[in-house]
Amino acid sequence: MGGEVGVRVGTGFVGPVWSTKRVASDRDSRACRKPRMMAHGGEKKHRTPLLDGVKLPRDLKKFSVSELHQLATELRWDTIQSVASTGGHLGSSLGVVELTVALHYVFDTPQDKIIWDVSHQCYPHKILTGRRDQMHTLRKREGLSGFTKRDESKYDPFGAGHSSTSISAALGMAVANDLDKKKTHNIAVIGDGAITGGMAYEAMNSAGYLRNRMLVILNDNGQVSLPTGHNSAGGVRPSGALSDYTARLLSSSRFLSVRGMAKSMSTQLLPGGLQELAKQVDTFTRGMINHGGTLFEELGFYYIGPVDGHNIESLVRVLENIKNLDGDKPIFLHVKTEKGRGYSFAESAFDKYHGVAKFDVESGKQQKSSSNTPAYTSVFSDALIRMAEHDCKVVGITAAMPGGTGMGKFGDRYPERMFDVGIAEQHAVTFAAGLACEGYKPYCAIYSTFLQRGYDQLVHDVALQKLPVRFVLDRAGLVGNDGATHQGAYDLSYLGCIPGLVIMAPSDEVEMKRMLTTMNDIDDQPSVIRFPRGCAYGEEALAETLGYPMNQTDEPGKLPIGKGRILRSTKGKPDKARVCLFSIGTRLVDSVKAAKVLEEQGFSVTVADARYMKPLDTELAGRLATTHDVMITVEEGSIGGFSSHVLHFLTLEGLMDSGKLKFRSMVIPDVYIEHATQTEQLEQAGLNSSQIAATALKVGAKQGELQTPAEMERIVAM
Repeated sequence: MGGEVGVRVGTGFVGPVWSTKRVASDRDSRACRKPRMMAHGGEKKHRTPLLDGVKLPRDLKKFSVSELHQLATELRWDTIQSVASTGGHLGSSLGVVELTVALHYVFDTPQDKIIWDVSHQCYPHKILTGRRDQMHTLRKREGLSGFTKRDESKYDPFGAGHSSTSISAALGMAVANDLDKKKTHNIAVIGDGAITGGMAYEAMNSAGYLRNRMLVILNDNGQVSLPTGHNSAGGVRPSGALSDYTARLLSSSRFLSVRGMAKSMSTQLLPGGLQELAKQVDTFTRGMINHGGTLFEELGFYYIGPVDGHNIESLVRVLENIKNLDGDKPIFLHVKTEKGRGYSFAESAFDKYHGVAKFDVESGKQQKSSSNTPAYTSVFSDALIRMAEHDCKVVGITAAMPGGTGMGKFGDRYPERMFDVGIAEQHAVTFAAGLACEGYKPYCAIYSTFLQRGYDQLVHDVALQKLPVRFVLDRAGLVGNDGATHQGAYDLSYLGCIPGLVIMAPSDEVEMKRMLTTMNDIDDQPSVIRFPRGCAYGEEALAETLGYPMNQTDEPGKLPIGKGRILRSTKGKPDKARVCLFSIGTRLVDSVKAAKVLEEQGFSVTVADARYMKPLDTELAGRLATTHDVMITVEEGSIGGFSSHVLHFLTLEGLMDSGKLKFRSMVIPDVYIEHATQTEQLEQAGLNSSQIAATALKVGAKQGELQTPAEMERIVAM
């Protein structure tokens, strides 16, 4: 059969399985080639006659299985064209086109529930579930989310954006259905990256124990780490032993053949005595080939696969058999796919076009915005490399994001000192603690939003033991079109309540280098530095706005711990309020711009940079409170962060008892900020320069001085 090996489950044929040979048929290969592009309205457009007839998943039922090949081709190229105009997570979506079609063809959604782990791969699903005409709004303000979202569609039963949650959610739904005596199917689709997360195994352990019928589909595309191929202590390969394990499964087609035959015979054809013999043959085969069976079966699942994830006939037959099986044992279906499938530029790219900006379909060229200034991530990686040159104890740790955090660059220089632990933030934090115990200087680089997943370890394993782990929080603050699931809005709040942390937030790249130098010498307690997504300001902008000397922005000198600074100070005027803008992090530049507007209106304005949230510069905060009429704290973080610490200090010291000081805090409001550009999100949060100025004008103006909101808008727009 050209490399195909059949496996029978129940009464139906499940194969073919993925083997070391190509198993997709010639017809399937032809279906995945690029379709002819037709001229239309000055643009090249592909024909989508079948897809045009699909408004909802039930419309798939009218097609024959053979017609699903063409539908998959149309869906793949519709996905490509949609993402080309918006940007987004392309490679993962291209890899699951056939799987998405097969799932919606076989199962009855939304009654049957498909839960996409992380949901990087959900774009074909969105197109098939009534959102095709909205795909041009993907990841834009008030448009479609880049992830599954419960309030966006009834076909999204569970929202996602972080990893390894799908199996737990599907199990919860399955248990609820059993309690309600409903016969529905709950399917978790999890990638080989997400299944490295410990929560996935906690869920499978529970599912095997509870014995509720559910289906877990492992989308195995060979990218356990995102992206693969970075230098690290484990070599240039996907992080984690699981990638090696699944590779062994893919090469064990003899095991699947004998074992599948034995199980089918033992359950369907043989009398009792021979059933026991077949069971022994099955056990013997496991021991010879895989030394004890598959991990997934040890967790209580019935394992099927690996199956070719691009052969629709196979997928449909497998899923139909699974759907019709009786019993209460959870099923694990191992599907082999290719990330970026069907688009040559994605297939040949290092990251398989995992996440892309807008791009030209014909050339694959992305329209990435250019900048003359480096990204904050690059500033960090360059500084870390410089420190490692002089300190052999400096090591780097990341949780499956070597490219996103800059650790990939560090690994290229010092591969033996860079550790990618996979999607396992809890392990990353405690692993760093162990390194610190032995005198090393671990820099644990994790996105702000993902460090939430390692919170208990941060408290119990690091802070409580006063271990000098250095946490580097990339993407702190508002992150743009990734939206609510990825906002780094909460780190100042969730870290600020932990005793013994040093928490720093640089206003710019110069301060960031100084803080990293300072952090390297903190050897008696944990420390944190948070910085935003995007590019730094550059010498000219810093010289113009903050008064930095030109050609001195590479100065990496240390900073005194817990000491802020005053950037701008003017003498007060008796007829106007004295205003203090007390900022932390990258809202400092906007605070200075706001100060210029206020000064033009006759106000006396001081702009201060806290630098540290912990330890707070209480001497500076007290001096500002006693010498100004208005104090406004400004931070790109949620309620409970920097402003709360300042206000707590002022009230404890009685510095607000007289009622003379008017205090206002400007924070990210207590709502989830959805996907949009960073500029749009800052405006929505009320944290840009004009909004800072407007707040100060409203608080500091004397009665009757500003008559209308329109007058205020006119002033701040000047």
